[in-house]
Amino acid sequence: MTTTTVSLDEPASETRPPIEERPASRRRLNGVLPSLSPKLVVGLALAALIVLWAIVGPFLVGDPNAISTNMFAFPNGQHWLGTTQTGQDVWTQLAYGTRGSLIIGFAVGIMATVLSAIFGVLGAYIGGAIDEGFSLFTNVFLVIPGLPLVIVIGNYVPESQRGLFLIAVVLAITSWAGSARVLRAVTLSVRNRDYVSASRVSGEKTWRILVVEILPNLIPVMASQFVFAVIFAILGEAGLSFLGLGASGTFTLGTILFHAYNDLALTQGAWWWFVPPGLVIALFGCALSLINFAIDEIINPKLRDQTRSARKRWNLTRDQLKAIEQEDVR
Repeated sequence: MTTTTVSLDEPASETRPPIEERPASRRRLNGVLPSLSPKLVVGLALAALIVLWAIVGPFLVGDPNAISTNMFAFPNGQHWLGTTQTGQDVWTQLAYGTRGSLIIGFAVGIMATVLSAIFGVLGAYIGGAIDEGFSLFTNVFLVIPGLPLVIVIGNYVPESQRGLFLIAVVLAITSWAGSARVLRAVTLSVRNRDYVSASRVSGEKTWRILVVEILPNLIPVMASQFVFAVIFAILGEAGLSFLGLGASGTFTLGTILFHAYNDLALTQGAWWWFVPPGLVIALFGCALSLINFAIDEIINPKLRDQTRSARKRWNLTRDQLKAIEQEDVR
C-alpha cells in the first residue's frame, strides 16, 4: 500500500512556474548602464524636435528676406506667426534663426570642449612645466570677465566681417577655461590609478594611455561640459545680437529679437514677433538642462540613488511615510 505526501503549504494540483532568468550579459549591462530617467527622455525629445526643425525647416519655407505690404499681420493661415514691420514672415525667419543659433551653439560646444581637453587633460597627464604653464594660461582666462571681453571683440570686428563662425570663435574663447579646470582635476585623480600606472610601466605610448585608459573615464564629464557650453553659446549669441554685435547678413534667434526690439514690436503689440524666438531659446535651454541633470546622475551614482529613493517616497502613502520616519528615529 503506497502513501502520498501532500504539502500543506501549497495545493498538490498547482505547480510553480519556472523562474525566467535573464542572460548574464543583460544582467551585467543593467548593472553598468543607468536607467532611463524621465529627465533624459523629455530633454532628448525636446532637443531632437528643435534640432530636426532647424535642419528641415529652412527647406520647407520661403525666403526670410521677402518683403510684402502685409505689415504687422496677426497670425493667420497664410502667415502662421504673423509678419514683421516690413511684411516679412516670422515663421520663415524662425526656421532660419533656429538653424543659425544651433550652428553657433554646437560649434562653440565643440571648440570649447577641444580647448578644455587640451589644456586640462593633456597638461594634467604630462605634468611638470607644461601643466604649470597650461594652468597659468587657464587661470588668466578665468579671471578675465567674459561678457565685456566678448563685447570688446565683437565691437572691434567690422560689421561686414561678423559671421556665424567668427561669433562662435569669440564665444568659444571665453567659455573653455572653467571646463579645463574641472577636467584637470578629474585627470589628476585618474592619472594616479593602478591601471594607468601599469600601462605606463608596461611601455604604452602616451597617446594610447590618454585615449584608451583616461578619456573613457572623462566622457560623462566632457558631455556635461559640452551641453553647458552649448547653452552658454546660444544665450551669449542672443545677448550679443540684442546689443547689435551679432552676426550680420544671416538670421539667428538673437537677431530676430534685436530687429523686433528696434522696430518697437512690444509697443505695437506684435507679440508674435518676439515671443516665438524667446520661447525656442527657453525650450532648448530647458531640454539641455534636463539632459545635463541626467548626465550628472550618470556621473554620480549616489545622486541617482537619491533620485530613485525620492521617487519611491512620492509613491508612498502618509501612513507608510510616518512608519518609515519612526523606524529612522529608532
